[in-house]
Amino acid sequence: VTYVFQIANTGSTPLTLDNVQASCGCTTPEWNREAIPAGSTDKIKVGYNAASEGVFDKYITITYSGNLTKQLHIKGTVWKAPAGSAPANASVQILKQQNQ
Repeated sequence: VTYVFQIANTGSTPLTLDNVQASCGCTTPEWNREAIPAGSTDKIKVGYNAASEGVFDKYITITYSGNLTKQLHIKGTVWKAPAGSAPANASVQILKQQNQ
């Protein structure tokens, strides 16, 4: 599962994201290591490993301009997937029997 955060540089100088770190290994941030020019935007893509069913609540810490930080927050609920991709269709078995 992924979400993309839009980052805007509202300052007058280029903005460099020194590090983007998740609170655990199940959350993976991806970001551009190049400076964001003044007045421009960029994105931080955050992936969450939704293999486990249940509620999740994770933080992503952005370190910029040497030692300043901001936090992003993702939360949600992972639901169990249905057993099959489509409901069982009894007609398929009848067709298989007829074509044997």
